[in-house]
Amino acid sequence: MIVLDKVTKTFRVRGEEKTVAREISAVIPTGTSVALLGRNGAGKSTLLQMIAGTQVPTSGKIWSDGTISFPVGFAGSFHPELTGAQNVLFVARIYGVETDALVEFVENFAELGRHYYMPVRTYSSGMRSRLAFGLSMGIRFDTYLVDEVTSVGDAGFKVKSEALFMERMSQSGAIVVSHSMEFVKRICNLAIVLENGEIQTYEDVSEGVARHLKNMNV
Repeated sequence: MIVLDKVTKTFRVRGEEKTVAREISAVIPTGTSVALLGRNGAGKSTLLQMIAGTQVPTSGKIWSDGTISFPVGFAGSFHPELTGAQNVLFVARIYGVETDALVEFVENFAELGRHYYMPVRTYSSGMRSRLAFGLSMGIRFDTYLVDEVTSVGDAGFKVKSEALFMERMSQSGAIVVSHSMEFVKRICNLAIVLENGEIQTYEDVSEGVARHLKNMNV
């Protein structure tokens, strides 16, 4: 279970304050797959990062009684001078998982070839995303934070990514940001729409998608 208790996040941009979360409260049950919907700039990635613990709320609290992944689409935490394999090894030690098995899993899944043993600073954004996705899927979490899980790679890699993600969802939950409404309707059983710093929760994902599309004037 993940609990958000009156979470507020405010940034100061060019001397002006921008609030992307305003006293948000929500309870996400264990094993639930949540579609996090909102227009560009609404604060979806910021909310994911606060749930992951990589951003601190301006006020309020977030807590969980289970394990939470780092945001899959967020590869900024990789050390640029280390190779992909070295970054995976480092994360394996942090999370206390078997190092050789994780390094091998990510190498086989991410399909980076020789680049896996080259510094991450040489990677394209797509390569970083594939490394981040393979790494997070290689570690068992109670809740996965996923940003565009199938958005990188060719058609074959996208199919493989979704298949692995669905396998993980048989035993875990997720908070998913995606531009594919068909994808979220297929894999999510709860929708949260973020708009103007506030959220609306929908047990019917189709209703949440309809609200989001209305906000987008689609």
